[in-house]
Amino acid sequence: MSEQVARSGRTLPSGEARPIYNLDRLLDVAVRVFTERGYDGTSFTHLAQASGLSKSSIFHHIESKEQLLRLGLERALEPLMASTTEEAATTGPAIDRLTHLVRRNLEIMADRLPYVKLLLNVHGNTDTERWALEQRRAYDKFVAGVVEDAITEGTVRADIDARTTARLLFGMSNSVREWYRPEQHTKPAQLADQVCSLVLDGIRVR
Repeated sequence: MSEQVARSGRTLPSGEARPIYNLDRLLDVAVRVFTERGYDGTSFTHLAQASGLSKSSIFHHIESKEQLLRLGLERALEPLMASTTEEAATTGPAIDRLTHLVRRNLEIMADRLPYVKLLLNVHGNTDTERWALEQRRAYDKFVAGVVEDAITEGTVRADIDARTTARLLFGMSNSVREWYRPEQHTKPAQLADQVCSLVLDGIRVR
């Protein structure tokens, strides 16, 4: 699908200059609207109103609303899944691998906050949403495996369940999306330091 710049007129109904869009900018608007209204509650009329583009201009960039959803979810899932193949996530002591995964999760969230919010709001009502949920389950399973390794190595408490621990770890880190604003709060790396200290100290063997 073409990513040529599209313009549907010189001004908006408000009199403001009509913005020039490419696919990335349209995607940013769509992700915001999906998150605010819900995917099912968003129509092309809503996307047109939010972007200032005509429906025909939107279709110049994409073929369907679900394609926009898929592209938005990929922006969150691609770096998240890639983090499980990084050297620091696959080699070395399990507790270090787990620390790396928690840190990367938070860094990705801070860097791609709108897309992560969209990912965490999917319900599985479409093929694309079900695909995204399968990816999240694969990620959770990988993390649980690292927790199991840490329990076996004796660095994480043996009285806790690995899958439950993985869910709690990322339930806590995912809650950051509710209040974190990159322009107002601590830098992503500093945020990761604080969360890793708070979360991982509670499951380490004393």
